[in-house]
Amino acid sequence: MSGQKYDTIVVGAGLVGLSTVYHLKKNNPDSRILLIEKEKTVAQHQSGHNSGVIHSGIYYKPGSLKAKNCIAGYHSIIEFAEEHNIAYDICGKVIVATSAAEIPKLNDIYERGVQNGLQDLKRLKSLEEIREYEPHVAGVEAIHVPQTGIIDYPGVAMALLRLFQQKYGGEAVFGEQVVKITPEKNSVHVETTKHTYTADNLVSCGGLFSDRVANLTEKENDLRIIPFRGEYYKLREEKEYLVRNLIYPVPDPSFPFLGVHFTRMIQGGIEAGPNAVLAFKREGYRFSDFNLKDTQDTFSWPGFWKIAAKYGRTGLGEMYRSLSKAAFTKALQKLMPEVQEQDLVPGGAGVRAQACDRNGNLIDDFDILNRRNIIHVRNAPSPAATSSLAIGQYICNQLVGSKDAVIG
Repeated sequence: MSGQKYDTIVVGAGLVGLSTVYHLKKNNPDSRILLIEKEKTVAQHQSGHNSGVIHSGIYYKPGSLKAKNCIAGYHSIIEFAEEHNIAYDICGKVIVATSAAEIPKLNDIYERGVQNGLQDLKRLKSLEEIREYEPHVAGVEAIHVPQTGIIDYPGVAMALLRLFQQKYGGEAVFGEQVVKITPEKNSVHVETTKHTYTADNLVSCGGLFSDRVANLTEKENDLRIIPFRGEYYKLREEKEYLVRNLIYPVPDPSFPFLGVHFTRMIQGGIEAGPNAVLAFKREGYRFSDFNLKDTQDTFSWPGFWKIAAKYGRTGLGEMYRSLSKAAFTKALQKLMPEVQEQDLVPGGAGVRAQACDRNGNLIDDFDILNRRNIIHVRNAPSPAATSSLAIGQYICNQLVGSKDAVIG
């Protein structure tokens, strides 16, 4: 057992966990903070496998945790990038209705943006107006969102770790997976695959394993992570001229994800995607990846079968697009008719940790469970990367008793 007792142990070195330890040490330099991560370095999963977008907050229900924390996090992460020389670009995006049937939903998105405080949103009422921003797009109407940007999220993660360790003297251990958590009256014991640590407080930011970590202390077991893999293609270099910045479709109301889109990346190149395919391994970035326990956890959860009944047909279409480049290309051509199958080369993939309850409801908002001296971040889907500095500050405030918390 480790001889030192910490003030707080934080599990998980994704952006939310890193933001939490950074704020804890920055706000109280004398505190003893330990970060535990099962991988060899930071941001190895959702934080390092996303599309690198700084979200504006336009999609989210006004007053929701996502809306409030996305907007607060947006400003914080830009300030952080400026201060620490992290590459970013507030380049804007267009959300495009490709048919008249999508215009009512586009109108709803615009109204949400206005209610969430976004300024200078612009309605593009014709193809000609759309093509002033994206000359190769097909559509009938669109919204230009000037606040959206792109950023180097792995760079943000490395900067947070460096500040936590080198500037503020925090401690971090890597290559240790948490296997047991034992709460006591005034402390928490955390057992990993290598050591046992003790602290006054515990924060878990387990990402794709957030439910399993939370269930080490929670008996209710009311949420389960259902992993969805998102696969990308990239445009060949000679076709990158087709996309200036970011091009999004109007989300399909029959499916809980944003749909395939085009994203200019901060390190160069254009991504096209992602789809949303049920993954048979929580950290499985290839179609063939399989883990028996992960698959059993999905199929044994009653909520999964209700999701399958509701979204099954659309989900099968997503899986077909995963296997068929031609089908993937056809989906992209709704936005960009000029794109041809030969213009696409395989890109990366990510796995989204989507929490689901027993009744088959996909948890759309952030879910942070506070049990006295234990806080579990159980659901932090997109825009968690954009919101990460706001979420970390909120958790810090909760631990020190401040109620100046954005998240609630």
